[in-house]
Amino acid sequence: MTMDSKNNNTTPQGSSEPEAEVDRKKETEKKTAPDENDDLKGLEGDIAFYRIRFRLDGQEFTAASQLLDLKRDEIVMLRTDHGHEPAVVITGAPACRESDCRRRAGWILVRRANPDEAQRYTNLTLQEENAFDVCNRLIEKHSLEMSLVRVERFFNGSKIIFYFTADNRVDFRELVKDLVQEFRTRVEMRQVGVRHETKMLGGLGTCGRELCCSLFMKKFESVSIKMAKEQDLPLNPSKISGACNRLLCCLTYEYDAYRRQRKGMPKPGGFIKIADEVFQVRRQNPLMESILVTNKAGEEKELSKTEWQNYEQLKADKPGKRKNTGQQ
Repeated sequence: MTMDSKNNNTTPQGSSEPEAEVDRKKETEKKTAPDENDDLKGLEGDIAFYRIRFRLDGQEFTAASQLLDLKRDEIVMLRTDHGHEPAVVITGAPACRESDCRRRAGWILVRRANPDEAQRYTNLTLQEENAFDVCNRLIEKHSLEMSLVRVERFFNGSKIIFYFTADNRVDFRELVKDLVQEFRTRVEMRQVGVRHETKMLGGLGTCGRELCCSLFMKKFESVSIKMAKEQDLPLNPSKISGACNRLLCCLTYEYDAYRRQRKGMPKPGGFIKIADEVFQVRRQNPLMESILVTNKAGEEKELSKTEWQNYEQLKADKPGKRKNTGQQ
């Protein structure tokens, strides 16, 4: 056996055993959808769109097909970069409502699965569960500090991918040798982070709905505590953290909207003058476009946009320096 230090590929020399691939790339997944901006090459005429899953507990994707009469729970074959892969139809997906808009799809659905393919697809989950148990047993045998998350096997049997998490770098060369010996196919070890682990395992969020990452998200955006502050959310970690113990992905959804709404509004802590009366701004309410202020007597008052939009910004040393016209 020789090791390629650059690519971490283990290749048996002078042997009929399949090649074992070792990939340490983090935050990646087995199935990479084609560019959704592609023009659905190979499809002509009427096109239907469907929501599909490669595994019943997996993420949903959109697929395009010339088959117009597919039903829920039908097993179909999709085109991938390593051959055809089976999937289950979940439901139909609506076409784009705009006349000049072209619906996007990440996958091309080529045909229905034949009875033999449907049976093999049913057995595929059992094979993955067996591979999961075997790998866990071998991990314990080699005393490796790693946690197996998921196993995915290509439909044509050409490769098995083992997803795992680990706090530190793991030397799993001996593990890979044993796995190749056991399954007689290419083996890839793929390390993922806690966010991708949660995406693969799935679950329910604090909102009571299925986790966004396992339901529809294709990539993770950067999330910061600044986003929670911008939306006036409590900075309690238990309130703004997800199942992965990282900041909630949904903090990014309305962040830009809050920023746009706050633009042009008086800043909290500052003093403003409206109709010869001076107020101190206590808090902004971006969604209502209102502000909470206190007057010189300490009385609180909520001002709507029509009331504050022609405010005059006061400075501590030079009042009346700038006047806001209310235009954003």
